[in-house]
Amino acid sequence: MNAESTDSGTTGGVYPTVAEWKAIVAEFQEPSAARAIWQLVNTLCPYAFLWYLIHRFLDVSWWAVVPTAALAGVLLVRIFIIFHDCGHGSFFKARWANDLVGFLTGLLTFTPYYHWRWEHALHHATTGDLDRRGVGDVWTMTVQEYLESSRWRRFAYKLARNPVVLFVIAPFFLFVVAQRFPKGRADARERHSVWYMNLAILGFVLALGWIFGPVRYLVVQSIVIGVAGAVGVWMFYVQHQFEDAYWERHEDWDFTVAALQGSSF
Repeated sequence: MNAESTDSGTTGGVYPTVAEWKAIVAEFQEPSAARAIWQLVNTLCPYAFLWYLIHRFLDVSWWAVVPTAALAGVLLVRIFIIFHDCGHGSFFKARWANDLVGFLTGLLTFTPYYHWRWEHALHHATTGDLDRRGVGDVWTMTVQEYLESSRWRRFAYKLARNPVVLFVIAPFFLFVVAQRFPKGRADARERHSVWYMNLAILGFVLALGWIFGPVRYLVVQSIVIGVAGAVGVWMFYVQHQFEDAYWERHEDWDFTVAALQGSSF
């Protein structure tokens, strides 16, 4: 479906027009401080409690530790969603509150707040644009590009989408390794946010390593990050990879239509 047919409302009544969508979502555009604080309470408190249970279970049985850590990983996805909304400036009305909560939730998710916010903004500014692929998205080729690719490039494309690579290896690399280094195009504030977050994570890891024991903490944190990363990457993947997802060349690309038709939600 192209931008013209969607925006002009010639979809046979299947989809609302852009103007109709804006009217539908208008009432949800204002942040609610009370709801935001409640979301923090009902997310961070259970997450901390699960870590407390893990600490107690370590002296009992790993059969209790592993599922508890996996559940903490699921809650960490919820924490990342809060982090994401802070990055959009939509969780609280006050910018300082978004930045503060964004940094704290970024610490728990091992993600530098300002650098990620900048890169994620580029993702929204280019999603669905065939001529500006590669920023915050999963490597996607057109059928023609795939058919014209070398055997090695086709193999690499399939390998990148293999479930083990996509949902096990890639999340660890992304959150543990890649997020530790700023992109070359990042401004000073974004670069500094990476180094500050690295220092904060180092202190966080040393503190929990001292409480839990270094090896036991690393095993538990790996389970938490592994589950959270797999679920998070899967959610992101299915949100943008689906039949008839919006893709256009840059000259025909439309920001609003890409937002509406480029997401499965």
